[in-house]
Amino acid sequence: MRIYDVTLPLTADLPVWPGDPPIHIQRIAKMEEGALANVTALDFGAHVGTHVDAPYHFLGGSAATIEQLNLKLLTGRAYVLHLPDEVDLITAAVLKGIEFPARLRRVLFRTRNSREWGRLPAPFKEDFVALSADGAEYLIERGVKLVGVDYLSVAPFSEPAPTHQTLLRAGVVIVEGLDLSQVPQGRYTLYGLPIKLAGSDGAPARAILIGA
Repeated sequence: MRIYDVTLPLTADLPVWPGDPPIHIQRIAKMEEGALANVTALDFGAHVGTHVDAPYHFLGGSAATIEQLNLKLLTGRAYVLHLPDEVDLITAAVLKGIEFPARLRRVLFRTRNSREWGRLPAPFKEDFVALSADGAEYLIERGVKLVGVDYLSVAPFSEPAPTHQTLLRAGVVIVEGLDLSQVPQGRYTLYGLPIKLAGSDGAPARAILIGA
C-alpha cells in the first residue's frame, strides 16, 4: 500500500488568489520565551492551498455550505489523469479524446500546473490549466461527482464563474490546490475532508490518495 499526501503545506510561500488575504501563521506563545506551551495563530482565507469549494461559493442563496457537503463524495475510488503539457484548457473536445475508466465518479487532473508546487515561493499564475464550462458539462454527463485540480481554481482565471456554477449546480464536489506532482496516473482511494467551518463557502482540506 502506498499513501500519497497530495495536500499543499500551508505556508506564506504559497500563492493566493488575487485579492484574497495572504497566508499568515504566527506563533503567539513560545516556550523558549517562557510560555507554558507553544500556541499558533492562523490568518488566511477559506480558499488557500488544498481546499474544497462549497456550492454556496458561487451559487449563494440557500446553496449548501461546507459543513453540509456529503462526505461520501469526498471519500472513495478516484482516478488520477495525467494530461499532456500542451493542454492549456481542459475542454469537452480534449476529454472526448481520452479513454476513461468505466463508472468514473471522481477524477483528479494532473497537468503542467503540478510543477509549480516545486518552485515555491512563487507568484500567482494567471495562465494555469483549468477546466472549461463545456468540459464540466461533459464530466457531468459521464456521471462524475468529484473533480480535483492541481492549481487554485478549477476554472480559468479570466472566466471563473461558468465552470464553477456548472459543476456546483450538478452537485459535483470541487477540490482545488492538489499537489499531484508525485502521483502516477491510475486508480486510488481518495480521502479529502475539509475543515468543518460552519456557514463557509469553502475550507482548507487534508487530502491523501491510497494506492495498491
